[in-house]
Amino acid sequence: MSSETPVRPELTDVVVGIDGSPSARTAALWAAAEADRRSRPLHLVHAADTDLRAYWSDAETIQAVRETGRDLLIETEAAVRERFPDLVVTRLLGRLEPLDTLQEAAGGEKTIVLGSRGLGGFSALLLGSVGLGVAARADVPVVVVRGEADRPEGGSVTAAVRDADDLGWLLLAAAAADVRKVPLRLLSVWNILTHVGDVATMLDDLDGAAHRRVHEVKVLADRVRAWYPDLIVTHHVETGTSTPGILVEASAHTDLVVMGRGHRPLGVGPALGRVAHALIHHAHCPVEIVPVDFGTRGGDAP
Repeated sequence: MSSETPVRPELTDVVVGIDGSPSARTAALWAAAEADRRSRPLHLVHAADTDLRAYWSDAETIQAVRETGRDLLIETEAAVRERFPDLVVTRLLGRLEPLDTLQEAAGGEKTIVLGSRGLGGFSALLLGSVGLGVAARADVPVVVVRGEADRPEGGSVTAAVRDADDLGWLLLAAAAADVRKVPLRLLSVWNILTHVGDVATMLDDLDGAAHRRVHEVKVLADRVRAWYPDLIVTHHVETGTSTPGILVEASAHTDLVVMGRGHRPLGVGPALGRVAHALIHHAHCPVEIVPVDFGTRGGDAP
């Protein structure tokens, strides 16, 4: 169990990466709505990557790239202001590649938002590595906006949890539900296949493990309620043989799926596991990936 003390998080500014693709435009409008909900500024970011391009492109080409980026930022801001006229909006034309540009814009505290498919610097998440790299390596929460733009709201936020160590990042999911005035659903998948081959494989042991998971999730729910007494928190443990499949199905009935992102074995580097990959590729709603230690950076318990 983590020795760090979680804090009740403050929802901060929203940074959205744009590249001119329909997916990025959808992400920008989602990010604007999120910033408006939070009463925080929205930061539009385009990573022109001109520092690297300068090695093989002439000055005229670099200037054209920068002008195209500026036009894109101006057009996106106009679309945002049409829907959210009172929202504070800034624009940033970055000279670095997307991950570094977005990390710099996030400043270690803001939420990064990306579309699920992209052009140019923001490569298609299903096929490329840039978007997945942002989700895997950013030191702040990253939201990948999936689902139809006009999808009706499901009226809940769903957090994919496992055990008590999830409390830190889970409070960010609670904050997301609280600002939306919707219930938070804690969903844990108990996959029997993960226990096959363990030293203890008797049915009684498996049954005991399942009950322990139920107890752990209930304790998590109780602790979240202590932090957010006015928030409706439900918890559920579902048994199945495909954790990604169950979570993808659950995404069809919620507004946002939130899950923690851990570290590779031996603590070397970040990790984006197969469950997160599946959600980013196939979820029916936006998916938020939160570094597991993001919610434990100082503070006191209630």
